[in-house]
Amino acid sequence: MFNEVTNLGKDVLVIHHYLTARAELDAAGSPFATTVVEVNGVPTKTFSAAPPNMRVLWEMTAGHGDKDYLVYEDERYSYAEVHAQVRKLAAHLVARGVTRGERVAIAMRNYPEWVVGYWATVSIGAAVVGMNAWWTTPEMEYALKDSTPVALIADDERLERFSHVAGLHAIHLIAVRAGSRSPAGAVTWDAIMSSDDPGALPAVDIDSYDDATVFYTSGTTGFPKGAQLHHRGSVDNILNIAAMTTASSLAEQKAISAGDVPAPTEAAPSLTPSFMAPTPLFHVTACNCILHPATLVGGKVVLMYKWEPGRALELIEREKVTNFSGVPTMSREMLMHPDWSKRDTSSVQGMGGGGAALQPDLVHKIAGALKTGQPSTGYGMTETHGIITANSARWFVTKPESCGPPVPTLEAKLIDEDGNDLPRNKDVTGVLCVRGSIVIKGYLNRPEATAETIKDGWLNTGDIARIDEDGFIYIVDRAKDMVLRGGENVYCSEVETAIYHHDSIAEAAVFGIPDDRLGEEVAAAIVLRPGQSLTQAELADFLSVRIAKHKIPSKVWFRKEPLPRNANGKFLKRELRKELTGF
Repeated sequence: MFNEVTNLGKDVLVIHHYLTARAELDAAGSPFATTVVEVNGVPTKTFSAAPPNMRVLWEMTAGHGDKDYLVYEDERYSYAEVHAQVRKLAAHLVARGVTRGERVAIAMRNYPEWVVGYWATVSIGAAVVGMNAWWTTPEMEYALKDSTPVALIADDERLERFSHVAGLHAIHLIAVRAGSRSPAGAVTWDAIMSSDDPGALPAVDIDSYDDATVFYTSGTTGFPKGAQLHHRGSVDNILNIAAMTTASSLAEQKAISAGDVPAPTEAAPSLTPSFMAPTPLFHVTACNCILHPATLVGGKVVLMYKWEPGRALELIEREKVTNFSGVPTMSREMLMHPDWSKRDTSSVQGMGGGGAALQPDLVHKIAGALKTGQPSTGYGMTETHGIITANSARWFVTKPESCGPPVPTLEAKLIDEDGNDLPRNKDVTGVLCVRGSIVIKGYLNRPEATAETIKDGWLNTGDIARIDEDGFIYIVDRAKDMVLRGGENVYCSEVETAIYHHDSIAEAAVFGIPDDRLGEEVAAAIVLRPGQSLTQAELADFLSVRIAKHKIPSKVWFRKEPLPRNANGKFLKRELRKELTGF
């Protein structure tokens, strides 16, 4: 649909229409108008008409009634059915003493119960602790002890890991799809759902800046940090997504009316919004950027047991999926799958996602492959409740290397290594910082980390970027010592910490190497202690009980000479990577 690349003059006109649309939507009287309020002394952009909390948004969706809400493989649940389940679980949690400000952990696959657990928890003023389903027992234990939830809702696999955690048996356990494997003392999901529907959610006052979610991000110290996402940021992220989508549509209409671009030869079919959520719900990508907006508009959310491109294509055809948002690898795998040409994908109107940059070639491949759809991307962080920027459709094809302009409730700037503000110039690069309502409250139990990352309301993203004359942002590099593997953040220091537990290790440096499928893979260069021996398979086996599988290095170089260092004694990872891989 948008696979033609126009000349420079046309590109300028096309972008002009987008910037005009954004200005109109931000103007007074628009449903997306913003205002600046003071939060803890910090001027903060927020939406003027934003609902106060996530409970209000959830209650607004009751009117969707018998429309399909959740589809998990061959299971199907309507909005009415899920609302009834949310009321039952909320009543159960309150009866067990869960109150506003406490936390409920959810640890499971992308089951429908995850969604029910989420809405029930935030609706009673408690915060959801999103547990990474890939975590090993030690990782799970750390997060539970750090977040101190009063209840844990978990499936059979996670309950088995929890059984090896010491000192946390006072947590109220709710067993999901565990059958006979439900641990002693746990309440089964079926038992809760067999109770009478109370007919209404328990009464509670929820402040806009109460915690809604605690999502863990891998930490540079070797331990993950619990990011505190509040209700205001969660609400505004939904409205940011809606505003960016509306701006793109409005700009397209303007460009067509002005005769600057041709009208589409084939109109997109009129379908009920149907969103596929192929990434884990314990991340902001699936929870805040798919589940939240899909729920607000009365859309259908399609869940999978695990990612498999052929099965995804089958579900897209069966459920008439209109929006596919995953990591770029997933879009590429579907386009390359032999079933792409055999399945009906004509319903797809948006395809792309975030978690990693959409390579320019993939942008054009998506644009050419969708009959009436468009490519899209979002750049964001857990620390911003979701998206920082968004780019889609014609604007994405025009600027395929850009992740887009900032969302309405964010200001953006670049700083140098000393923290000084840099001038806005398309040729100037610096560390990207953002400020606004969607910046998190901070890191749970980590005041030092919070103060280091957020200064005067400005969140240091740790990413090196440039900003062009139209306000579009281009991510150039990452300042953080991190590997982005298939959309999963893997912090090198965390992997190094686990490696150093092995008695044979003298030196270890972990870094990312290019991978066609995942974007990056985790690699390590290791020097052994004198007289010691170790193979990559033995190392992987050693790490398997300490860190999640996706963090274990897929490529290991064992070196006899010491690893290169700088004057301060730090390993020169870029030089090391170039020496070993040529990149």
